[in-house]
This record gives sequence, structure tokens and C-alpha cells, in this order.
Amino acid sequence: MRFTKMHGLGNDYVYVNGFVEAVDDPPRVAREVSDRHFGIGGDGLILILPPEAGIEADVRMRMFNADGSEGEMCGNGVRCVAKFAWDHGLARSNPMRVQTGRGVLSLALQLDNDDKVRLVTVDMDKPILDPASVPVALPSDRVVDHPLPEDGFGLDARWQQDCGLCGGMTAVSMGNPHVVLFCERVDRVPLEHVGPAIERHATFPKRTNVHFAQVIGRGEVRMRTWERGSGITLACGTGACAVCVAGVLTGRTDRSALVHLPGGDLRIEWRESDGHVYMTGPATEVFSGDWVGPT
Repeated sequence: MRFTKMHGLGNDYVYVNGFVEAVDDPPRVAREVSDRHFGIGGDGLILILPPEAGIEADVRMRMFNADGSEGEMCGNGVRCVAKFAWDHGLARSNPMRVQTGRGVLSLALQLDNDDKVRLVTVDMDKPILDPASVPVALPSDRVVDHPLPEDGFGLDARWQQDCGLCGGMTAVSMGNPHVVLFCERVDRVPLEHVGPAIERHATFPKRTNVHFAQVIGRGEVRMRTWERGSGITLACGTGACAVCVAGVLTGRTDRSALVHLPGGDLRIEWRESDGHVYMTGPATEVFSGDWVGPT
């Protein structure tokens, strides 16, 4: 299997050109190639495919987490899909239309002097705030700064004091589920313990991506992420969008914010004119090779 390793701010995936390659068992392949010791290494597997019949799009993206579970959407991944499709001649539309589990998204490409994609602005559509659609199992019209579960996610409450947890939790879907918690010191969050406990808590029927955000100013936020099915990652594009939406809903930030992630920065805007969230960031191709399978 021919593959290409790409990343968006260090959120790295193994990409396969599904126009010429067939992957019969994507969940198994995702688990094998994602292993950073015995595989290629990555946060998961992304297939770049022809769009389904009747869908007006240039390419289609399917993404699988490192544990083999299929995700509905990946913000960093979709930017890389657009870069691969343009740079390798699969599609030459700008804006490019990419079919995802969220629907067909429009991506505006910024090119360098060599006609390669440098930055991508993704129209991420409107955030989903209805609890049943996120989904989050809470009887509320919206889950905004909602108190934490009575069991504290089954964790010792000291972690909340250590990181300076501010208020409750906010649930947002960007086609995939997210929960955002604001705190004073994201560097003090024991993410390796707190992340999996929240991800799999009964409050989230389909599990959830977990984000801790620290407000630096009205237009600037720092965040860390535990991704559903992959663990701690250097960046999460849909998560950065969710953090921006949560910041506006809770009155902590403006509608446009520079979001600092461990792997780099994203510019996020929740545009008032159409209610859509726009994400701008880089996409990087690292190397290509041939995967022969586990030995």
C-alpha cells in the first residue's frame, strides 16, 4: 500500500490515495499503521477517495482514529486532504469541495510560488449545540458552562484546583462531539488521566473529544486536547473551532480568535453573518512510502 505521511500542526495521519489504492479493512489498517513503534506512526488513517455517487464534491475523506474507530470529521485532516488532492492532481478546484461525515465542506486554498497549497481556510459550517445532536446526555436546551457530573467524572477533585478550572463544561459538535472546559493553567491539567475519564463518561453516549482552554485575551486562547480514539494530540482543528464557539457562548472571547495549540496556531472565526465557523491553518506533507504490513 502506497501512503503519504502528512500533518496539520503536528496532528499527523497516514494518508492513502483511494483513487488508486484499495484498503479492505480500514479499522485494522488504522491500528497497525498508527503504532509509533511497529508501524508508520500517526494519530490515525485518512483515506482520500472519489466522492460518492450523486454527491457534488471533488474528493471524499474518511478518517479512522488510532484505535480503529471511524470519526465523522477531522479539521486538520481535511486541510491535508485538500493539499494532497491539489498538489497531486486529483482535483484542481479552488475552492475545493470535500465530502466528509459532516457533509460537503468548502475549502479555500492559499498557494505558494510553486503552486503548492500552503494554507487552507475551511468553512466548517454551523456548530451544533442541541444536546441530543452533539450528543450529550443532559436535559438542557444547550450545555453551556454546565456543572460537571456529580461524580466529577469519577476523578479526584484536586485536578480541578490544580489547573484552576473556571466554571462548568460546554458541549459543541462540529460534526463530531466536543466538550470544552476553561481553566487558568492548561499546562497543569493531568490530561493523560482526565482525558480518558471524560471521553468515556456516560454523559457522552458516543464518547467525546476533550479540550481544556486558557483565555489569554478576548482574541487569544491556549488549549490542550485529548482526542476521542487517539489520546493526546498536538492539535485538533474541530476542537479549536469548538473552543472558539464555547468562548463566545460563555462570554469569554470574541468571535475571532488566535488559538494556540501545542503544535502551532490556528485562526478561528465564528462569523456572525452566516453563523458558520471558519478555520485557517497550514497543511504539510512529510514523506511517502510503501506499507508492507506488520511483520
